[in-house]
Amino acid sequence: MTLNIKIKYFFIILLSVYSLGCNDFSQEKENKSGEILLKVLGTIQDGGIPHMGCSKECCSNYFLSKKSRIGVSSLGVSNLKHNTNYIIDATPNINFQLIDLIGNADPSKKLNGIFLTHAHMGHYAGLLNFGRESLNSKNIPLYLMPKFYNFILNNGPWNQLVELNNIKLNKIYNREKVILHNNLSFTPIQVPHRDEYSETVGYVIEGIHKKALYIPDIDKWAKWEVSIVEMIKSVDYAFLDGTFFDEKEINNRDISEIPHPFIIESLKLFEELDESEKSKVYFIHLNHTNPVLNSESSEYKKVISAGFNIAKTGMEFFL
Repeated sequence: MTLNIKIKYFFIILLSVYSLGCNDFSQEKENKSGEILLKVLGTIQDGGIPHMGCSKECCSNYFLSKKSRIGVSSLGVSNLKHNTNYIIDATPNINFQLIDLIGNADPSKKLNGIFLTHAHMGHYAGLLNFGRESLNSKNIPLYLMPKFYNFILNNGPWNQLVELNNIKLNKIYNREKVILHNNLSFTPIQVPHRDEYSETVGYVIEGIHKKALYIPDIDKWAKWEVSIVEMIKSVDYAFLDGTFFDEKEINNRDISEIPHPFIIESLKLFEELDESEKSKVYFIHLNHTNPVLNSESSEYKKVISAGFNIAKTGMEFFL
C-alpha cells in the first residue's frame, strides 16, 4: 500500500471515530441537560431573612451588614424547548425571583403561568406586584384550587387583578394533571395544613425524563393519608417542608399553631430509605431560626451526613 493511500485511510478512520465521538458527546450532553430546567428561587419561610422583629443573631447580622434578604421559598420552571416559564408561588420577593427566572424581560410576555400552593403570606402576597400600581401585567395565567379560586375572585384587593385583566384565573383540582406542553405537566397534590382561605397543595412537576415533588408547607406527615416515603420513591427530586429543625426554635410560640414536621422527625421517618432515595430529598421553606441555614452548624452536618440535602437558592435541576 502506497504512502498516499495509507494516509487517506488514516484520515477516513480518524474522521469516523471523531464523528462517532461527537455524536455520542452531543447525545450525552442533550440527555444531561434535558428540556425542563427547575430552579430554586428561594428557600425561606414566609417572613424571609431578615425577619421582622427578630433580634437574634440569625437576623441581626443581615440588618447590620445590610445584605440583601434571602428569598422566600419558590421554584421556577423553564421549558427550554418551548421557551416558556412558570413559577410556583408569588412570594414577597417575586420581583427579584423573576429576574432570576426570566431576566429583565416583561413578565406579561415571558411568564406563562403562576401556580399557587395556598393563601398564606409568603405564597401569594407577591401577586400585588402584578397590579396597576406596579407592573400592570396582562392576563398572566394563575393556577389555583377551587376554594382559593373563589377567594381571589370574591375578595379585594385580589379581585381587582382579575377585573383589570392583570391575571387570568385557571381552576385546578387535586391530583388532576395540568398538561402545559407535551414535555411538561404540573399535578397539584392536596396536603393537610391551616386552610383559612384556601386549600394547601404541593406539586409534582413532570418533565420527559424526571419528576420533582414540591411540598413547602404541610402539617405533621402522620396527618396525611398519603405515605411521604412512597412519594419520595416515585420521584427523582423531593423538595420538602423543613421549616423547623426541632421544637427548641419556637419555644415562644404555641406549637399547635404551626405544626410543621420537624426536620429531626423527617430524618427518623426517612431513615430506612436507601441512600439513593435519601439523596433525592432537599429540605426547603426554612424558618429564619433554623440552624441548618448555617453550613457550619452541627444540625446542618447531621442532615448532610445522614444522606439528605438542604435546598439553596440558585440550585438547578433538569427534568
